[in-house]
Amino acid sequence: MLLPFRTEANMKTVNTFCRVCEPSCALIAEVENDEIVSLKPDKDHPVTRGFACHKGLATLDIHNDPDRLNHPFVRSGTGKLIRASWPVATKTVADRIADLKARYGPDALASYTGNPLAFNSTAGPAIGSFLIKNEIRRNFSSGTQDCSNKFAGSEAFFGSSTIHPIPDIEHTDFLLVFGSNPRISHMSFISIADPMAALRNAKKRGARIRFVDPRENESVAGIGKVVKVNPDTDVYLMASILHHLHGTNQFDNNYLIEHADNVDGLITFIKDYSPDLVAPVVGISAQEIRELADEFAAADRASVYMSTGVNMGRQGTLAYWLLFMLSTVTGNLDRQGGNIYSKGFYPAAKAGKVPENQIRYEPSPFGEVRRIRGSLPGNLLADMILAEENPVRGLIVISGNPLISVGNSKRLAQAIEKLEFLVVIDIYPNATAELADVVLPATDMYERPDINLCGLGLQAQPFVQVTDRIVPPVAERKPEWWILGKIEQDQGFETDVDDEQPDLFGRINHMLQHSDLSVSDIGSMPNQTAVLPKTIAGKFFSTAIQTESGRVNCCPPQFAEALLNCQAIFDEISAEPADQLKMISRRTNYMINSWFHNIKSLKRASHQSNPIYMHPNDARARNLGEASEVRVFNSNGQVTTRVSLDNSLKIGTVAMTHGWGHQKTGMRVAKQYPGVNANELLPSGPGSYEKLSNQSFMTGIPVNVEVV
Repeated sequence: MLLPFRTEANMKTVNTFCRVCEPSCALIAEVENDEIVSLKPDKDHPVTRGFACHKGLATLDIHNDPDRLNHPFVRSGTGKLIRASWPVATKTVADRIADLKARYGPDALASYTGNPLAFNSTAGPAIGSFLIKNEIRRNFSSGTQDCSNKFAGSEAFFGSSTIHPIPDIEHTDFLLVFGSNPRISHMSFISIADPMAALRNAKKRGARIRFVDPRENESVAGIGKVVKVNPDTDVYLMASILHHLHGTNQFDNNYLIEHADNVDGLITFIKDYSPDLVAPVVGISAQEIRELADEFAAADRASVYMSTGVNMGRQGTLAYWLLFMLSTVTGNLDRQGGNIYSKGFYPAAKAGKVPENQIRYEPSPFGEVRRIRGSLPGNLLADMILAEENPVRGLIVISGNPLISVGNSKRLAQAIEKLEFLVVIDIYPNATAELADVVLPATDMYERPDINLCGLGLQAQPFVQVTDRIVPPVAERKPEWWILGKIEQDQGFETDVDDEQPDLFGRINHMLQHSDLSVSDIGSMPNQTAVLPKTIAGKFFSTAIQTESGRVNCCPPQFAEALLNCQAIFDEISAEPADQLKMISRRTNYMINSWFHNIKSLKRASHQSNPIYMHPNDARARNLGEASEVRVFNSNGQVTTRVSLDNSLKIGTVAMTHGWGHQKTGMRVAKQYPGVNANELLPSGPGSYEKLSNQSFMTGIPVNVEVV
């Protein structure tokens, strides 16, 4: 524990922070008799300054949810999940793992880890220990559904998977934003409290902000302008902008001579993507492309940013590469008002270093595969379970719900039913847990100590905050590190799980030494927060970049196959019928993936299902209207839902919200408003993900819509 935990029978206020997304907004919890009475924003916090969104505050509803998992369950011989004691549950897991390894070898086991673990600093080391001790190498994660392209990209052109220079919104004159909706999602791979306030302040200074998106999303109004592009074509827009800048001598050649390698390779690639050629595919005029390029280059200080709306396409790594090439060729990388690297409390850039000669692909029955930060392609999970030779037979799922979140979910359900053993560690009896042999209840963010590790290297204003557990865990809930440690103990491994004061933050304290801090030091500071020096430009090439030459690699050789495929995809899009609909994912303020679906207060009248959003012209062309019941289908699957007309969409684009489809779950609110799982329309298996990064193809999906 960070601090001695008090259990006085009186009201007290406790400093903590939200662990839903990167900003880690500071909160004040009111606690009475070991129960959280209220959560509110911490107005005195030196960085987040009283900002917290309604989703973060709704985590109290999650904490108090009567549908939460409170006890271990083991499936009996009759097929029912029966409540069990912790010793029985953990020994069952240990014995079943031992049996599978004895009969089939360690390759029979696999793991899947979900998004909440990115915000759980005590779980990561425990999971790593468990996987190593059990020789589990077939590991999957939700990262290959939303962001693995960024890890693969930064490895290639910056030499490290942990280098992601953030836009200097405070000083920029021009911000070009691809595939992001900050008002809804609060941005990712940049940790900034109240991003909309930052954008409003930038606009007041005179900064111009352009959103590139297939719809005029909620962030555009009053902030900037939208460039409406066709879904999954951002890579061609970026290439054509670069083509125009090079053709009009707007590259900063002096900067490139000093800081860039393989510029000729970049030029060779972009020469084939002129604005005139690209315009019909991207869906805007060549003149608009040229004007956007000139506007970017003319700004004294210009910055770039992209998020999941581009990540989840077929070429997310190439898009991330070209995004930073825009920053590099105009001299805006490592420049105030451009894109700058935020070190934070620990120099993680070196920790993520991946030399080019260590990027290896492994042969598999499904083609060559690689691991991105330890993860195989999530879209191959079903294939590896259903494989005729050496299939996965046992799966450990931690804080994830792959049955809802992975593409082609019906096929994955068929695969999971063939497993000999499935363990789920989670806070909810979700759809995946319904099929498990053992279900183990985890603590939530207010029942464990933590540190805001997720924002490391991404913070506009670096800070470190620690929090003790706010209340003791309800019922028999246990933190992930304890659960895995108990299983290891039953397996005969040495663990410190029974120590009175286990060292949960040994690794963190070692990292904090780089800033002359420790967890206990921070815990004694006001707001339990240490504010670090502000991120400044000018140190990226001397202290951060990890390529062998210390320069940006403007055309990494490992991109060769992807660059050829880029042309093939361009030709494919060019040949599509004019009336082909493309589906994108639409974020809302009333859910986050699948784990916020059981909050009654978020089920507003217009947010009790997930319709397909269509432009009125597209609906009219198919004799559809508001609330028409329709079948949405393609070669991957089909769902039945209703139409919601939406003028904000680009014609030819339809949208559905990810994370629905809760027909089979122990979560009663979610089951009352199940919606349909749009991921049934997504591809899976070989060819359904970007080979460079394992990133699943989840946006710009061709679909058909017809009346039921």
